[in-house]
Amino acid sequence: MLNKALLIGRLGADPEVRYTQDGNMVTNFTIATDEFWKDKSGERVQKTEWHRIVTFGKLAEICGNYLSKGKLVLIEGRIQTRSWDDRDGNKRYTTEIVASTMTMLDRKGQSDYQQGNSSDGPSGNTGLPNDDVPF
Repeated sequence: MLNKALLIGRLGADPEVRYTQDGNMVTNFTIATDEFWKDKSGERVQKTEWHRIVTFGKLAEICGNYLSKGKLVLIEGRIQTRSWDDRDGNKRYTTEIVASTMTMLDRKGQSDYQQGNSSDGPSGNTGLPNDDVPF
């Protein structure tokens, strides 16, 4: 069986950083993906889909330190649905992507991390200077 998701989208907000009871870092954030098509009248239509992303451990640390609202990222992971009971006793569900990898896709000049650098070339997989890659 295969449970794999690949998404390219922009962060809707800065990642939310939390810690588990045993001190492990967890980040949660959303990314938006867009789909475009023309309707019967020839008008361009856009549909935006929002995806919940969760990361753990070292990847959570990287996401918490280097991602921010508007960043373009590629997320690879698995789809997971969780359930819980809310305060009123109602069963609630959420579906999220548990990320195994994250690749920053913004060019160097677009990164908040490198505001002073206006290079037009691609920055590689992380969007970070080569001597400061955190993994």
